[in-house]
Amino acid sequence: MMQADDFGFGTQIRKSPYFEATIRWGARGFSVYNHMYIPRDFGDPEQNFWNLVNDAILCDVGVERQVEITGPDAAKFTQMLTSRDLSNMAVGQCKYILITNADGGLLNDPILLRLAENHFWISLADNDILLWAQGVALNSGLDVTIGEPDVSPLQLQGPKSGEIMWALFGDSIMDLRYYWLRELDLDGIPLIVSRTGWSSELGYEIYLRDSAHGDALWERIMAAGMPFDLKPGHTSTIRRIEGGMLSYHADADSSTNPYELGLDRLVNLDMEADFIGKAALRRVREAGVSRKQVGLIIDGDPLNGPNTAFWPVKKNGVTIGKVTSAVYSPRLEKNIALAMVTVEHANLGAEVDVVNRSGVVNDIGTSSATIVARPFYDPQKKIAAA
Repeated sequence: MMQADDFGFGTQIRKSPYFEATIRWGARGFSVYNHMYIPRDFGDPEQNFWNLVNDAILCDVGVERQVEITGPDAAKFTQMLTSRDLSNMAVGQCKYILITNADGGLLNDPILLRLAENHFWISLADNDILLWAQGVALNSGLDVTIGEPDVSPLQLQGPKSGEIMWALFGDSIMDLRYYWLRELDLDGIPLIVSRTGWSSELGYEIYLRDSAHGDALWERIMAAGMPFDLKPGHTSTIRRIEGGMLSYHADADSSTNPYELGLDRLVNLDMEADFIGKAALRRVREAGVSRKQVGLIIDGDPLNGPNTAFWPVKKNGVTIGKVTSAVYSPRLEKNIALAMVTVEHANLGAEVDVVNRSGVVNDIGTSSATIVARPFYDPQKKIAAA
C-alpha cells in the first residue's frame, strides 16, 4: 500500500483532512489546486467516468476552500463581489455565481451558499479569492468579517448518490432540492450538505465543519456506499467537458468576460446594486465581444487523455482561437472539446482545423473539427436536477 511519504510531499502545500484516507483507498497521483493537494488518479480515468455515471463516486474536494463572509453588511458586501442578482437568494439556498474584476474579467465561478441572513460561504474554484475579498473589504466602509473557516467538502456524485445519502441520513435528506443546503449531524460529525457538484450528475456536496473528523467521515460514507457500488474517485474531466462545465485557468481566466462564455444570465446590469466590474461589463454588452466559447467535435482516433496544452484552432491556415479543454468521451464515442474562437467563426456546423491534437511537441499534425453546441450531453441538466 502506498504511504503519504511515498509521494515526497512537503509542508508548503496543504493537505485535506481526507488525504490519508484517499491514499489508503488507492489514490495514485495528485495535482495542486488552491494551494492544496487534490487526488487526480485512482486508476483508469475512463473507469472512473463509468463509475460516476452508472453508480457513484466519492471525491476529496477539500481544495474547494470557503471564503466566509459574516457581519451586519454581509449581504451587501457579497453582492458587491458578484454580477448575479442576489436580492431573492433565500437562507438555505445555493447559487452559481461569477466574481469579476474592475475590467469585467472572470476571477472565479464558485458556488455561493447562504447559511443565514448575514452568513455566506463562497465555495471556490482555483484562485485566491480570500485575499481578493479581504482587499475589497478593507476600504469598503462595510461592517464585514472575511475569513477561511475549518470547512472541507467531499463530493458524492452519481445516480446512486441519493440512495447512499438515504442510507446515511434517512428520509430527512430526500426532499433536499437542487441548489439548496441543509445543516446536518452524522454521528456527532457537524456537516452542511448541499445538492450541488462538479459532475452534471445527481450529486451532493458534504461540507465537513471540523477537520478532526475527516478520516472518520470518509470511512463512514464509503461503508454506507458499499451496497451501492460506491467507489473512491476524482472529478471526471470527461463528464465535466460533456456537461460544458468550466475549469478555471483552462477555459477562463481574468482576461475572459462572462459574455464570451455565454454566461449572460449570470450578469444583471439592470439591478440597483453595484458590483465590481459593472461599468466594464456594460461597455462589453454594448460593444459586443470579439470571441466566443464553442464546442468542438474533433475528428480522428480517440484522444489519449485530456490536452495538456492550448491547441491552435485554424481556418484556412489562419489561427482563429484555441482549444482550452479536450478529451475523448467513451459514451459519445467522440473527441469533444471546449474552445475559444473569434466571433465571426463561432458558427454551429462550421468546419475548422485543430493543430497538434496529440499534444506531442514534435507531432505537428492537424485534425479537422466541427463547431457544435455545448453542453454535449444533457444540456438542460435534467439529470443533476432530478
